[in-house]
Amino acid sequence: MDKYSNKIRISLPVLIFFAILIGIVPVIIGEVFRLDPELLKKAEQKYGPSARSLLVSWEKLIISDTSNNDLQKLEKVNNFFNQVEYIEDIYHWGQKDYWATPVEFLVTFGGDCEDYTIAKYFTLKAMGVEEEKLNLTYVKALTYNVHHMVLTYYSTPGSEPLVLDNIEKDIRPASQRSDLLPIYSFNGTGLWLAKERGRGKFTGSSSRLQRWQDLMSRISAGNM
Repeated sequence: MDKYSNKIRISLPVLIFFAILIGIVPVIIGEVFRLDPELLKKAEQKYGPSARSLLVSWEKLIISDTSNNDLQKLEKVNNFFNQVEYIEDIYHWGQKDYWATPVEFLVTFGGDCEDYTIAKYFTLKAMGVEEEKLNLTYVKALTYNVHHMVLTYYSTPGSEPLVLDNIEKDIRPASQRSDLLPIYSFNGTGLWLAKERGRGKFTGSSSRLQRWQDLMSRISAGNM
């Protein structure tokens, strides 16, 4: 097994996806993804017509998708969000580390690696990609000597993951990303600590996922 998929599973409270969607997308008609017109109006009033236009483009990306497979969806979503400007949290939000919702990320026209990853994760779920195939993965970007987040996609359990990244724009298998050292990964149902070269230990989950839980609270409350 590769260094991304050799993991220890830690139980967390289950976060129901449809409850999450209610926050991101206040109106869902049947199974169709729809942004609340009131949200679009508020976005335009606060951030301008370009913010509304970007949200509408996001909605269209999801509801007009005709992809034949997951790989095509990954490409579309990765390309869409990688057009957004990278801005560090301290300059963008006045905070050292802030995890933005997909709506916040788009209407403010910028974000950092966590924001790209979170937006891609929720968008792919809305497009029908199964949650168990997606992980938000913390890594160390060895080239820059910084901690970084990417989205990893597993076509089948135990398969080599594909890496969706805002630094390296092309989607590549993990084996071709020797510049990334995985630390831990998670999604809505669990946290995994990576075991590099067969070693790894449990270090607890509450502090690591505090920002994730805060993000879920804001999304569930319907906050932008």
